[in-house]
Amino acid sequence: MPKKNSKRKVIGLVSEVSGHRSYYTTKNTQNTTEKISLKKYDPVARVHAVYTETKKSLGRNEIKPRKG
Repeated sequence: MPKKNSKRKVIGLVSEVSGHRSYYTTKNTQNTTEKISLKKYDPVARVHAVYTETKKSLGRNEIKPRKG
């Protein structure tokens, strides 16, 4: 895990074949602003597939802004 005050953020990689998140990595958001695409093995589909970057939590643990 990256340190709390570092510029590296944790990202999840989602398979384009099966749609599952099987891999996580860190990325320096200041140097690399575009989305990452990597070719990795998909254990669900049992083939090599292209994985694209998404947020780690995908909105499950995000704090909603207050109304008012």
